[in-house]
Amino acid sequence: MTSEEPTRPISRFNASEDRGRNMRRTATAMLFLMSGIFVLAHSMEDAHPAWGFVQAFAEAAMVGGLADWFAVTALFRYPMGIPIPHTAIVPRKKDQIGEQLAWFLRDNFLTPAIVARRMQRFDVAGAIGKFLTNPNGDESRMRKGASNLVAMVLENLDDEKLGGTTKTMIANRLRDLDIAPLLGQSMVAAMKEDRHIPIVDGMVRWAANILDSNEDIVRAMVHERANNFMRWLAIDDRLSESIITGLRRLLVQMEGDPHHPLRDQANEGFVRLAFDLQHDAEMRQRVEHFKQDMIENEAVTEWLDGLWQQAREALLRAARDPDRAMEGRFGEALQELGRTLQEDPEIKRAINSFARRATVGAVADYGDSIVRLVSDTVKGWDAKTITDRVENAVSRDLQYIRMNGTLVGGLVGLTIHTIITII
Repeated sequence: MTSEEPTRPISRFNASEDRGRNMRRTATAMLFLMSGIFVLAHSMEDAHPAWGFVQAFAEAAMVGGLADWFAVTALFRYPMGIPIPHTAIVPRKKDQIGEQLAWFLRDNFLTPAIVARRMQRFDVAGAIGKFLTNPNGDESRMRKGASNLVAMVLENLDDEKLGGTTKTMIANRLRDLDIAPLLGQSMVAAMKEDRHIPIVDGMVRWAANILDSNEDIVRAMVHERANNFMRWLAIDDRLSESIITGLRRLLVQMEGDPHHPLRDQANEGFVRLAFDLQHDAEMRQRVEHFKQDMIENEAVTEWLDGLWQQAREALLRAARDPDRAMEGRFGEALQELGRTLQEDPEIKRAINSFARRATVGAVADYGDSIVRLVSDTVKGWDAKTITDRVENAVSRDLQYIRMNGTLVGGLVGLTIHTIITII
């Protein structure tokens, strides 16, 4: 038995095997019974004409039972171990059966057109919304099982390797991301809605706070650059006060006047920066170098490590206790999202459309791989094992064929004997 042997729940397989074995014994018992009746009727044929009818029935039933036994046995093994041509069909044709099964799946289930047509019936958004709004409904058992599976997987995976892989994946995605045009486009979108104005206001307030906190530095700078005559007449103090007052008045005017010339210049600076981020090669290169330096920074590495640990712990908490994860504001937000998914037709249409496109795309891209997987898996199965499994799966029906063949054969033999006797 190979490692690729198909698996099933043991109790279900054993129950099917026991039922098949019982039916096989019954069919074989009927065959032996007909043989015994035939011997008895043949020995009593001269005692009464009725025994001739019994003998005809038993003889034909015995032939019919043996013929069907041969046909059923020939599907799975050589009858009585004799390698008769065109017998043991399942073990000999195992690989062909696997290929035919794989292509049957491909042609009838895994074509983009069929999947797209079937996906039209599925309301993915509605199902997600129903689950989110009523997590303790009929799906709770499935949710609990899925949560336990997620928790078990997270706990048993190598945290160091998984975390390293995750951090490496995030870092690689950041390295591949051309961030400069994205920043430029974001700035353009923000300026169209005047969302850059709070930034300018913040810069003005920041400059005012810096001026208030560093008046002594300004006065010292003027005093150091003044000559002795200016110091003797205290002109440097008045000059320092005038500079500070003028700067403060300028900042107050900039804060109160949205159309102040300096604010307009700041706006023009934002526009130029947004343009350069999108179209200037030198600016984009500078941003790229800055991004690479940031990714290589030890602080960013530690931040990514902490981010992974927090995400893993949050997933584990949610997986171990999904009911608790659905409580509080987060749970309310999920329930609100669930109601939106069920009630908003545009969102439902968008999500269902996305699900259909994703599923059809996956089938188009990986359908042939799934076919090869099925075919290769069946080829890797042990012939005896798969033969036993298939035989046990259909054993009851096959044994009914043997039993019906015995009875039908007997009735046909009885009919023929009756017609011959009458004629």
